[in-house]
Amino acid sequence: MLSQLGALFDPEGFIPHGHCYLWLPEVLWLHVIADATITLSYFTIPFALAYFVKRRTDLPFKSAFVMFGLFIMLCGFTHVLGIVTIWTPIYWIEGVVKAVTAFVSLATAAVLWPLTSKALALVSPSALLVRSREIQTELRRDLMERQLAEKALFEEKERLRVTLSCIGDAVITTDIFGNVTYLNPVAETMTGWTSQEANGLPLPDVFHIVNSETNEIVSNPVEMVLRTKQTVALPLHTLLIQRSGNTFPIEDSAAPIRDQHGEIMGAVLVFHDVTHAHKMATEMTYQASHDASTGLINRREFERRLEHALQTAQQEDKQHTLLYLDLDQFKIVNDTCGHIAGDELLRQLTSVMHANLRSNDTLARLGGDEFGLLLESCASGTALRVAELLRQTVREFRFVWQDRVFTVGASIGLVTFSDAKETLGDILRKADAACYLAKDKGRNRVQIYTVDDTRLAQRHGEIGWVGRIQQALEEQRFVLYAQQILPLEDSPDASEHYEVLLRMLDEDGKLIPPMAFIPAAERYGLMPQIDRWVVATAFAQYRRRHPPGSALGTCAINLSGTSICDESFHKFVADQFDLYKIPPVGICFEITETSAIANLAQATALISQLKDLGCRFSLDDFGSGMSSFAYLKHLPVDYLKIDGGFVKDMLEDPIDHAMVEAIHRIGHVMKIETIAEFVENEAILVALRRVGVDYAQGYGIEKPYLNECLRA
Repeated sequence: MLSQLGALFDPEGFIPHGHCYLWLPEVLWLHVIADATITLSYFTIPFALAYFVKRRTDLPFKSAFVMFGLFIMLCGFTHVLGIVTIWTPIYWIEGVVKAVTAFVSLATAAVLWPLTSKALALVSPSALLVRSREIQTELRRDLMERQLAEKALFEEKERLRVTLSCIGDAVITTDIFGNVTYLNPVAETMTGWTSQEANGLPLPDVFHIVNSETNEIVSNPVEMVLRTKQTVALPLHTLLIQRSGNTFPIEDSAAPIRDQHGEIMGAVLVFHDVTHAHKMATEMTYQASHDASTGLINRREFERRLEHALQTAQQEDKQHTLLYLDLDQFKIVNDTCGHIAGDELLRQLTSVMHANLRSNDTLARLGGDEFGLLLESCASGTALRVAELLRQTVREFRFVWQDRVFTVGASIGLVTFSDAKETLGDILRKADAACYLAKDKGRNRVQIYTVDDTRLAQRHGEIGWVGRIQQALEEQRFVLYAQQILPLEDSPDASEHYEVLLRMLDEDGKLIPPMAFIPAAERYGLMPQIDRWVVATAFAQYRRRHPPGSALGTCAINLSGTSICDESFHKFVADQFDLYKIPPVGICFEITETSAIANLAQATALISQLKDLGCRFSLDDFGSGMSSFAYLKHLPVDYLKIDGGFVKDMLEDPIDHAMVEAIHRIGHVMKIETIAEFVENEAILVALRRVGVDYAQGYGIEKPYLNECLRA
């Protein structure tokens, strides 16, 4: 075997490379062309690899490509030398090249062999295609999601833009440095800056605010937000100065704008014009303290100022004076021309009175036709001159309405105060008492309050009764007494006839006569409430005293003049009849002649309404008025109660006796029965029988008594 290999490589039998082709030229040129083609291909491959490596700078194993390219290049050289040695046998060069090629091939193999495992780990083309399609799908999905996100973001920004454009509040946003980034349309209008003009400017250049009371610049709210990182609000009385110089009272708040990580990226300022709200608040404050008709301050505000004046009088030892004015004959204007005319009269009269006052005097309308005037730092002497001037001014005033001319007067109560012990209520009560005393003395006069005035003391006493009467009503301390009305003609069929009389019990249970509290109740409007209590109580007692099936009696109940004018009183009485189920014929209402004549139309209407129900009526104190007989024919009453002033002296005074006879005769002519009051003894009773009077009532017949069955 070794000998054979030695023979194979023995140079003795070596034939030069080109000689094997000498005998066959066609094969020789085929060899040349083939080597040339191979050489060209080998030289082309390295250049392609070099171009590829240059373009793909990210290749992880460039050395393998370099080694492989060098190997291919050397292989090409071996084929070139194969052609050359056909004609020029320079085999040593060919041997050297082949040796180098062999070395490079080994080096290339050494480099490529470790890369084989990496190459095997590469994804196959089909897998790459699938992955490529997946990546394309993911890219399309990501692209679509991005487009949807961009669309949603655009829509959100558009909604925000439209919202900020439509809301009524002004909105300004800034960056973290306090520079303006956006103004909505309302903010543009209020500041006078467009969003584009203001963009990038410091907020104070666009949003210029001052205190409306001090005119001092207000601190930048956005700067406070960025410093404190909290929401802040503007102080009260803030004015926004527009770019043009106009001002707006505003209210606002500023808050930080944070990113998704909670970091502050700017601030937002929201504010609105409160001009209308301030105007409404001012109007409401004015309306709460002023009278709508005259523009004067009202009672509430007047009492507040009077309270302040009382404090200054106590603290600074000053004298102030209060005038309480009540217009006379004002009701005539309201009744004849309506409330519109009355309001116009008050407006004109207010203007006239103001012309005679000092700038620091306070005139107020306290209600209806009542006015109050506070004269600060004014003693009683000066105040009296002012009061007389006002009284004369009012008296000389002429009010013209639809070709009619009216005059009014003023009753004025004057009280000067400086005593630290006096309260607001004390001052008002004194002034009110003096005013009403001026009315009682004939109206259109000034009455000064003095402590020793007995009539003022009486007036004060009446005021004190108001609270006692109201408390007695609440605590059920009113009681009804009864007094018999005796028929003077004996008749076996005569039914029980009596009058219920009102009494009041004091806090200790002692009896208080009616004339102690009735005047105060009449003056201060408490009689309607008392009358209703009397009617309801008397009806309940009548039902117990005259149960169904027993003989009927006649119960006389007194009514005040106020109830006569009460349009709802008729319905109240009808409701009480329905409640207690008593016969209306058993009830006789008594009204005084004076109240009936003073309210003739209302009295006639009420008598007719209640007589339609079946009630009877008695005219009390008949003969005390100057026009009794003239008015009698207009009042459809059933009884005349002859005034006790005539009855008690009829035995000694022939004129009184004649009056009793005359009243009785007129009553019988009109088919009205007569009742004599104040019958104090048997002699008067005998005289009344001779005259022919039908009934008698008085202490000579029976003293008023409290029957337990009559008490409520």
